[in-house]
Amino acid sequence: QEQLVESGGGLVQPGGSLRLSCAASMSRFSLYTVDWYRQAPGNQRELVATIASGGDTNYANSVKGRFTISRDNAKNTAYLQMNSLKPEDTAVYYCNAHWIVYNYWGQGTQVTVSS
Repeated sequence: QEQLVESGGGLVQPGGSLRLSCAASMSRFSLYTVDWYRQAPGNQRELVATIASGGDTNYANSVKGRFTISRDNAKNTAYLQMNSLKPEDTAVYYCNAHWIVYNYWGQGTQVTVSS
């Protein structure tokens, strides 16, 4: 059964860093576009970063220059490196992988930025 599993969330102080991982079980992972979303309580789910199959990336303005999305197709894993974290980055972070008719979501990982 194809699935995505996120890990790496936790509690971090403002200005700190975390690296989220998204491990995928589907075959042909390299063909998928991978997105990271986040959802804070009371807010809509927000697209944070995207990496295409060819490696092109895009970021929300709120995280540009602080977050970096990457992928290792040999390991079937995508990453979100988050630096200079702010309290407003607190949310559940979700990984999404999609290619033609296939679309998979992970279960989410909590990121809390607080002193």
